[in-house]
Amino acid sequence: MTEKKNIKIIIIGGGLVGSLCASFMGKRGHDVAVYEKRSDIRTAKLSPGRSINLALSHRGRRALRSVGLENEILKTSIPMKGRLLHDLTGKTTSIPYDPVTNEVKFKFYGDSPTKLCIYSVGRNFLNQTLLRAAEKYPNVKLYFNQKLVSSNFNQGTVTLLNTNTCETYEEVAELIIGADGAFSSLRRLMQQTPLFDFSQKYIQHGYVELSIPPERGHLITPNHLHIWPRGEFMMIALPNQDNSWTLTLFMPFDKFENLKTEEGIRKFFWETFPDSIELIEENELVRVFTRLNNPSTLVSVKCKPYHVGSKYLIIGDAAHAMVPFYGQGMNAGFEDCFLLDDLLGKLDEDIQKTVNQFSESRVESAQAICDLAMYNYEEMKSLVTKLTYRIRRALDNALFKQFPDKWVPLYNSVSFSHMDYLQCLENRKWQDSVINKLLLLLITMLVWIAGFVSLKLWRAI
Repeated sequence: MTEKKNIKIIIIGGGLVGSLCASFMGKRGHDVAVYEKRSDIRTAKLSPGRSINLALSHRGRRALRSVGLENEILKTSIPMKGRLLHDLTGKTTSIPYDPVTNEVKFKFYGDSPTKLCIYSVGRNFLNQTLLRAAEKYPNVKLYFNQKLVSSNFNQGTVTLLNTNTCETYEEVAELIIGADGAFSSLRRLMQQTPLFDFSQKYIQHGYVELSIPPERGHLITPNHLHIWPRGEFMMIALPNQDNSWTLTLFMPFDKFENLKTEEGIRKFFWETFPDSIELIEENELVRVFTRLNNPSTLVSVKCKPYHVGSKYLIIGDAAHAMVPFYGQGMNAGFEDCFLLDDLLGKLDEDIQKTVNQFSESRVESAQAICDLAMYNYEEMKSLVTKLTYRIRRALDNALFKQFPDKWVPLYNSVSFSHMDYLQCLENRKWQDSVINKLLLLLITMLVWIAGFVSLKLWRAI
């Protein structure tokens, strides 16, 4: 029997994806060193990071389950069973994620029966939990305040800077994984190599985070993702464990310019989100926006390939940062960890084959979810209010009920299955073509019937 090879692995980035990847690699028995440029968020007084909470769905859950963390995370997460839309009058409309069944019972989803919902989970809590889990493996070491400054792709080395001592040092490994976010330092170095394609796109919409305090949390319907769709822009709310809610206003930058004065702020919210004022409190709105310098930006990143040479690989946002409107950024990153681990097992820990196959198989899939995330913004801010959207959704649900293993709505396939993202997109295109053909057939039949009836009436006359 061949003895299992022990591999030295460096992971750049100790955020959500990097720390989960460390657990996967630690579980495989490899020697893992994680280098994170920030201080340890478990001991920092003010933990950096943009969003307070994130949406966890099936892809992320499967990855967490694989390292024994799913139940621990779900215990402190809040299930959201659907969207709750708020119109201008304050009237709400519930759109459940699964109006057909109460539980998933179809082989398509690849999980045991479970309720169709997504979970609101705190970013900092999740990151801390993942760091603790990784550190439990004796073969995993975490190093903070360590910044990647350069790399020698021929020799398989990285040069790091200790930001506390300002000293640089070199490390070598058989596999070097970049999980250091949308503005990845490792990807920036990879961009300097031949045949590496890279593009990034900032959408012309920014965001500002607001909050509903715990004492007002009971005023909003629980266990939903709340959406205030307003055509050009929208506001969403996700629940927190302490009964507070995080609200995020997504809007074109030029419209934020109207929120520079107290009068403009009050007028805007009374005209566009009147039912939110009781939740947030008018003076708090004024305080947040009068102190705001600039809204935060949103970027989508695509690159190809995800590897350089035989031992450098990027995953998560470093490889495919996306706008947050499908709630798949974290889930896609966690799925990267699961797929990478699965390939290592199938290929008998062969690093070169694993790196190449992961890159080859994942690029188009990840680019598909980047595109779908852009599309879902249009859906959330405007399409959900249109009659055509509701008709299509009703038709999707009716066909899903009749053919659960054949006809799966796009949102279900993305959020509640492990179907390849590219296949989700192709599946949607196939569904569109089927519906278009059915509509054409229906119109043809109606025209034929109308013509037949007209002929009968003409002959009768």
